[in-house]
Amino acid sequence: MKRHGYAPYLIPGVIASVAVIVVPLVMTVYVSFTKWTGVGSPRWVGFDNYTRLFADSLFWASFGHIALLIIAMAVIPTLLGLLLAAVLFDYIAKHFGDRWAGLFRSGYYVPQVLPVAVTGIVWGWILHPGYGALNRILETVGLTGLAKDWLGDPDYALYSVMGVMIWFQLGYPIVMFMSGLQRIDPSLYEAADLDGAGWWQKFRRITVYMIRPEFYVVLVTTTIASLKIFGQVFVLTGGGPSNATLVPSYFAYKNFFEKAQVGYGSAISTVLTVLIVILAFVFLRLQNRAEDRA
Repeated sequence: MKRHGYAPYLIPGVIASVAVIVVPLVMTVYVSFTKWTGVGSPRWVGFDNYTRLFADSLFWASFGHIALLIIAMAVIPTLLGLLLAAVLFDYIAKHFGDRWAGLFRSGYYVPQVLPVAVTGIVWGWILHPGYGALNRILETVGLTGLAKDWLGDPDYALYSVMGVMIWFQLGYPIVMFMSGLQRIDPSLYEAADLDGAGWWQKFRRITVYMIRPEFYVVLVTTTIASLKIFGQVFVLTGGGPSNATLVPSYFAYKNFFEKAQVGYGSAISTVLTVLIVILAFVFLRLQNRAEDRA
């Protein structure tokens, strides 16, 4: 056993990864070159599914929606989470104690541990045009004109989903950044205080610089999560109204299960997987270059 090191302990994980990830991925890529309804034998059609895919306006529209969801799930939560983590760490923890900072952190993180179906249903109630809490609040404060059919109007549905996803995603960056802040040497802040630096200067020059590894991790994982988003869209809007919230993963689902166009759905999934791998590779290269320059 000593001669083989830890290799034998890795075998179960490797086998599970091959069975759960590699094999389905290879099968999906193969099926994407076929015409298949899920029953019988697939018929090889070559690149026909991809030719159809890149000419499909719904496919491109779904990626346009993803671009906005990346802003809602990656960009805004990362920037806002960084600011809130710094406030919790620098102000709340120092003036009210670590317990209060931990309480706020846990509160922000709660949406991450709740089932997607539960959060989707609750937000569906909140945004309902008839009995939803949001419209009732607007009516109560005299802003009846702002009440909308938030999830049923094509002009507002995607932005409503974006708002829900900001709420859902915000806790993860806060937890990651607060853990990163704990490893920063306090003497750096003490030296900055002696030089007369204010909070914003310390935040820009020390905090942001020192937690770059966490920043890249958060940005990569949240971007990938936005590309794969399915559950929230499925529960809140079902891709509607009029495909206003259609995203690639849900587009693939509709072709797989509703239209029985398994080959075409596999082509959508394959393109999405390739895009995720490319983005992850680019982010990792940027992170490595930043670390090398440091």
